[in-house]
Amino acid sequence: MSAEFVLRIAAAALAALPALSPAAAAGQMATPWVNGHGSKARLLAGTPADEGRSPRIVAGVEVSMSQGWKTYWRMPGDSGGLPPHFDWSGSLNLASAKVLYPAPRRFKDAAGDSVGYADSVVFPVEIRPRDPAEPVELRLSLDYGVCREICVPAEARLSLSIPAGATAASSPEIAMALAAVPRKAGERNPQDPVLRKAEAHLGADRQRLVLEAVFPAAAASADLFVEAPEGIYVPLPRRIAEHADAVRFEVDLAQGSEPEALRGKTVLVTMVSSKGQSEVRWTIE
Repeated sequence: MSAEFVLRIAAAALAALPALSPAAAAGQMATPWVNGHGSKARLLAGTPADEGRSPRIVAGVEVSMSQGWKTYWRMPGDSGGLPPHFDWSGSLNLASAKVLYPAPRRFKDAAGDSVGYADSVVFPVEIRPRDPAEPVELRLSLDYGVCREICVPAEARLSLSIPAGATAASSPEIAMALAAVPRKAGERNPQDPVLRKAEAHLGADRQRLVLEAVFPAAAASADLFVEAPEGIYVPLPRRIAEHADAVRFEVDLAQGSEPEALRGKTVLVTMVSSKGQSEVRWTIE
């Protein structure tokens, strides 16, 4: 069999395959990894889908850490870590980019507890184009912190083009990350935690917040975090009691901002376990 004959057969077979559309290509695209201190980062194309007149694209920012390193959640905890910062200002045809945060975990460090991710994390990003008929040119300046014994700043400059009208299936990495984002009340799964009780003691001798949540079949792995607006710092809660699937947490406000600053404010309570994750807003009276 001649080499020319083999080449003709291969060309005919390739011609018979369906062309890879820009949509399909978008579902598989990723930037090259950019190395940082103890880590690397890249930008993924995700699940483009139409929602009426407003097309929705879910991209992803992936950070992978070396063995023994971790990176931080949007609220890094008590040990002084650096939360990630996403700057999309250089992008083209981008109306908005909303970063979502998968459920984090707590790490106990010599400097205090921190909140974040080990091994790797994908931050899903909801992308909305200005003009759905045109491609979106994502240009991201990412600044983040990584830690082994001490926190070290890292950065990555990433760019990716997402074709207009793409309808590709989601990447597995982004799909898993979306499933791990804490769900709101109307979106909860049966095994997601539920906040059952919340009390604020702002004028007492021992100023504190007390929160009780139900973690179906997952009390042993339960954790809870409280985030306040407007730069008010709330320390990490600690577990004080457990009964069946219910776990009670206490926040010692003596270690944070002025307790009275919380009065009338709405805080975000994030509850996580090995079975599920959810979030709820609570206005402190």
